[in-house]
Amino acid sequence: MKRTTIALAASLLAAPLAAQQHDHHGPSSDSAAVAAVIERYHQALASGDSAGALALLAPDAVILESGGLETRAEYRSHHLPGDIRFAQAIRSARGPVAVTIRGDVAWATSTSTTQGDYNGRAINSTGAELMVLSREPDGWKIRAIHWSSRQRRQG
Repeated sequence: MKRTTIALAASLLAAPLAAQQHDHHGPSSDSAAVAAVIERYHQALASGDSAGALALLAPDAVILESGGLETRAEYRSHHLPGDIRFAQAIRSARGPVAVTIRGDVAWATSTSTTQGDYNGRAINSTGAELMVLSREPDGWKIRAIHWSSRQRRQG
């Protein structure tokens, strides 16, 4: 029993270490396909294509932003219209997307800076994005999105 506990603890400690090293298991075409899905999602928002954005989300996808969690259905009726209006009003400069793949699951991280005016409010923020995707018979689907942002520091 003790040996099992030690082996489990060692494997739990090794998993985050492997993730931090950004090992890309799987062909580079898989990483490119994951990055392309994320790019298509952002393009759908910026072009006002809610159906296109929703088509990239798995039926059980969850979206975490502003301290809340929404199902795909809740997101469709609550935050998606606002995310589209925001993406159309203000362009964000997105940094590179780092993709990690483990079997049929991938996660991708990126950062962004956003500046401009939205609804009479000055926006000057940095953001971070985490998306979790899974390989499905019809391609990669977004299963979870987590966005966070903060005001950019002055000077």
